[in-house]
Amino acid sequence: MMPARSLSYPVMKPIPLIIDCDPGVDDAIALLLAFAAPELRLLGITTVAGNVPLSLTSSNARRICELAHRTDIPIYPGCPRPLLNALTTAAEVHGETGLTGITLPEPTMALQSVHAVDFIIDTILNSAPPITLATLGPLTNLAIALIKEPRIAQNIQQVVIMGGAITHGNITPSAEFNIYCDPHAAHVVFTSNLPITLITLDVTHTAIATPKRLQNLRDRQHPLCEAVANLLQSYGSYDQERHGFEGAPLHDPCVIAYLTDPHLFRTRPCPASIELQSPTSLGRTIIDWYNTSQNPKTINIATTINAEAFFQMLGDRISGL
Repeated sequence: MMPARSLSYPVMKPIPLIIDCDPGVDDAIALLLAFAAPELRLLGITTVAGNVPLSLTSSNARRICELAHRTDIPIYPGCPRPLLNALTTAAEVHGETGLTGITLPEPTMALQSVHAVDFIIDTILNSAPPITLATLGPLTNLAIALIKEPRIAQNIQQVVIMGGAITHGNITPSAEFNIYCDPHAAHVVFTSNLPITLITLDVTHTAIATPKRLQNLRDRQHPLCEAVANLLQSYGSYDQERHGFEGAPLHDPCVIAYLTDPHLFRTRPCPASIELQSPTSLGRTIIDWYNTSQNPKTINIATTINAEAFFQMLGDRISGL
């Protein structure tokens, strides 16, 4: 286990960022963490069908923006289904609304009329500094943007993806949900030659919201910390029963943590691909750990996270909103 570090957060020139997400409990917490990050300049939120259908992911993104008083951030609804397959959701994990654990009022802020794919394309093509993308759900929106306008790849600084698994999956024995939900979109992104960092289940399953960590959030006596603790209290029950975890794993907030403080993670460059043919392994992320394929194209695979420092940062940042 990596020792906890003394926490100081140097403010860099903010990273121009688009967050593509499918809120979802952990997406919601990732958004709150992004709102609190001076290292990030959030240009917009794009939504996609995944954890719950698109109408709910778009509504939930608006609810979280309103909860944090960030109605200045535009939200662009995207693709309602994967490229080829029928939509698979995770309502059994996130609840029927996608935000099990808290009840928020109906949102009043408007969705943007521009489709998420067109927003991604226009923003990237018209930006002077390269754009970073944080993808927290299925990769449908980004894949279609790359297909529709391949030139965007030239002005993308990096893509940080929550998805995949090195060892075992959470939707099938070998596939992680975000990749499994739209494996063909993941294939498009993985073969695009973009600079990619992949944060897999093997890392996020070590970022557990234990009872002690939840209590630390509540002890801050901040309404948003209390909301996060309530979300995680309910959200964690599924993984506690299935995996024997002490609490909920925080998948998507790890992406925002990586962007704000990459030193929380250890990473390793490896070739990676997506299984598209096998009916039993569809959506498996194949990590060529020792590059037996001798493939020169690699992506950056996160291997560990300093979980204690991560949860400290999460509480520090959200309590400052």
